[in-house]
Amino acid sequence: MKYAILHRMMLLLLLIAWSSRACGQQQTSSPSGQTGRVKSVFLTPATVYEGDTIPYVKLPTVYVFKPMVFKNKRQERQYNKLVRDVKKVLPIANEVKRAIIETYQVLQTMPTEKQRSRHLKAVEKSVKEQYTPIMKKLTFAQGKLLIKLVDRQTHSTGYELVKAFLGPFKAGFYQAFASLFGASLKKHYDAEGEDAMVERVILLVESGQL
Repeated sequence: MKYAILHRMMLLLLLIAWSSRACGQQQTSSPSGQTGRVKSVFLTPATVYEGDTIPYVKLPTVYVFKPMVFKNKRQERQYNKLVRDVKKVLPIANEVKRAIIETYQVLQTMPTEKQRSRHLKAVEKSVKEQYTPIMKKLTFAQGKLLIKLVDRQTHSTGYELVKAFLGPFKAGFYQAFASLFGASLKKHYDAEGEDAMVERVILLVESGQL
């Protein structure tokens, strides 16, 4: 990949300052008129390093890329459009991943094929009702991007998912329907190849840098 990952900034001095403040004591007046001491306590996760217990803070990942250089305004518009498309489609792909995990977990609790089949039909109906209005608002380019992002998030193509949950017949039907519009449910996500720019945008969006 053409990007550098994981530039983490150490907060050791800040943590030491917190620890010092936590150990500090403030003078207060007790009901008896005597001077008391109240400790200010700051809780933070800790880890053991070489026998010592030290504060542990997980910092967000920061991605650093070469600055974008556009050859012309058209290329700049295309990039800005990609950013908008990713921001719109990525949450849907994440929701698909969540739904798949939940559905799989529920299916594991059902002892008979009849129960599993009934549940899958209910899920299919619910998904259609919930997401049809959303899908209708997607452009063709966003729809194709969604197919790829589903593969990225779930490590399975749309075709494989439909086949696994709804059977080969419906998988073939949806694939044929998609191909009528120049799309394919069998499309794989290639983070290091043709989708390298998409991957760059996703990482920046997920880290809050875009």
